[in-house]
Amino acid sequence: MDNLPASPAQAAAELEKLAAEIARHNRLYHGEDAPEISDADYDALMRRNAAIETAFPDLVSADSPSKSVGAAPAEHLAKVPHARPMLSLDNAFSDADVIDFVLRVRRFLALGEDDRVALTAEPKIDGLSCSLRYENRRLVLAATRGDGQVGENVTANVRTIPDVPATLPDDAPDVFEVRGEVYMAKADFLALNARLASEAEAAGKEARQFANPRNAAAGSLRQKDAGVTASRPLRFLAHGWGEAQSLPGETQFDIMQAIARWGFPVHPLFVHCVQVEPALAQYRRIEAQRADLPFDIDGVVYKVDRLDWQTRLGFVGRAPRWAIAHKFPAERAETDLRDIDIQVGRTGKLTPVARLEPVTVGGVTVTNATLHNADEIARLGVRPGDRVVVQRAGDVIPQIVDNLTRDQVRERWIFPDHCPQCGSEAVAEEGEVDIRCTGGLICPAQRLERLRHFVSRGALDIEGLGEKTIVEFLDLGWIAEPADIFRLAAHRDDLIGREGWKDKSVDNLLAAIEAKRSPDAARLLFGLGIRYVGIVTARDLLKCYTTLPAIRDLADALIALREAMPAALGETGAKHAARVDKALAERIGVENVGAAVGHALADFFHEPHNRHLWDDLLTQVSPPPFVLETRESQVNGKTVVFTGKLATLSRDEAKAQAESLGARVAGSVSAKTDFLVAGADAGSKIAKAASLGIRVLTEAEWAEIVESAV
Repeated sequence: MDNLPASPAQAAAELEKLAAEIARHNRLYHGEDAPEISDADYDALMRRNAAIETAFPDLVSADSPSKSVGAAPAEHLAKVPHARPMLSLDNAFSDADVIDFVLRVRRFLALGEDDRVALTAEPKIDGLSCSLRYENRRLVLAATRGDGQVGENVTANVRTIPDVPATLPDDAPDVFEVRGEVYMAKADFLALNARLASEAEAAGKEARQFANPRNAAAGSLRQKDAGVTASRPLRFLAHGWGEAQSLPGETQFDIMQAIARWGFPVHPLFVHCVQVEPALAQYRRIEAQRADLPFDIDGVVYKVDRLDWQTRLGFVGRAPRWAIAHKFPAERAETDLRDIDIQVGRTGKLTPVARLEPVTVGGVTVTNATLHNADEIARLGVRPGDRVVVQRAGDVIPQIVDNLTRDQVRERWIFPDHCPQCGSEAVAEEGEVDIRCTGGLICPAQRLERLRHFVSRGALDIEGLGEKTIVEFLDLGWIAEPADIFRLAAHRDDLIGREGWKDKSVDNLLAAIEAKRSPDAARLLFGLGIRYVGIVTARDLLKCYTTLPAIRDLADALIALREAMPAALGETGAKHAARVDKALAERIGVENVGAAVGHALADFFHEPHNRHLWDDLLTQVSPPPFVLETRESQVNGKTVVFTGKLATLSRDEAKAQAESLGARVAGSVSAKTDFLVAGADAGSKIAKAASLGIRVLTEAEWAEIVESAV
């Protein structure tokens, strides 16, 4: 990918920005059924993230978008943990990408030239992922994907779907989870919208229309009242399985055939392919039938057929190594650009949104499109009144890909230099294209998002304090900063009796808040929304500095360090910036935490209102010193190097094993190395390890460590 960041500091800054943007879109798509960007835009963000992580592997964090799935479960549905995670899939966008996928499989498994990689191929339906758990052959639990680890309990609702069997036949295992997609057929979607419009007209109300079949299916499945779900035409299509006491076959194809025999719908275009060429031919057959299929699809999924190979391949980040989604090209249409609006996000980013003359793209009517940033507007030269080409790849809001009236004489649209929400100055930091409001918590748009982030699942995780409640308390003037949340008990009597609030609900909320008076220090630091300080970075900092007062002292030291380093005589701006970056990183002294985080901490604490926010918050909460918890493993927290030719597994598989045990894998032996695993023809690394007193393991000894890990 072109235009990669020039330095680790720039890469860290862009990765943090991408993480925040991708997390927001995950929440909108998976958690709220209200996407704001197209699948193609989302895929582009994920590809950019992957390209930077490939170029700067030391910056890959444990909470990277490449290692996360979906979004947190909705508050109105009970949370249920998945027995096996419901992960996502990596994407391919060309035949070459699919061929590369198969080559990666071959390399990882160290296959011989005569070993064929058989695949299954099936349509990738655009629905809501759902896991159906059967115990003693009876349906006992249905759960949405959620964040991949914890989903939403929708059992009562799923029981109303006619495609889902209530029981399995006698030959099915005692425990088996069938996984697939809940969807709404195109014709059923149109009929539902027509019915809702007719009912609304009869009642004299404004009609609520679903934007597309996927949103209709998601909204229908996640109802509080199963009776509403029963009135909606939902269907189910199986594509895999989760936890299973035993498996009725040794291949993907065999097990899917068994699932079909048990009464679950499996798409007739699901086929077995002896190698990659027939799989690509099936992709073209499915693409040709796409418009005529009864439901929306956005690609074809390929899976390695052999289950023993799937087990060896395992997972990387958020996706299996043994499967990939081959996405279809985006669909396009022409329309008129009516206006350009500005939306302000949690971090203050000003995002331009195009308001379009309604146009149908791929069977869905769209009225808005993302314009990304000021540079994109300049590149397209778009202004209200232009004729534009819009592209859609499965979601409501597409992107503008061309301006057909660029050459027409019309006044240029000027990107605002002040925030439309609070009037604060809006600027772009050096080296960045995004323009951000500088108002922070004084900005209404940022205040809501920052408070919502503060109480979110990854931060303080205060049960019952969702967006609607935060908005209510903001409107009442009861909260403005994080510390105000812990003063809400003073408003107990005022809150009781307000619409939706009773004694019990008020007391439950206040109890949930009180339970966070001694929060995890890393979660609290992350919750403050300091740029580039994600949860992993917060933990890395606190592993070294232990307490929040120590983090404040570090920030003050970073501020003083920057101010004490003016540019030297004749020094260029780039050279001075590099010198400051190096000094900040050295002062922090934490592995994987660089200058971008140093500048962010210094910028945050340089602002008087942020210092007040911090001091005020620490009068209300008392986080204990941070203590790192690790799982039991001989190599947890250790550095491992592999050398020589391994007989039983490939180098990639060995690395994956080490990382799964909490170890760090390095490419060369140094004083920081704890173990050297040596295969055949190990070479000079053994001698260097011996000179440094490093323990050398045989491949068999390494296998024993892997097998003994808990």
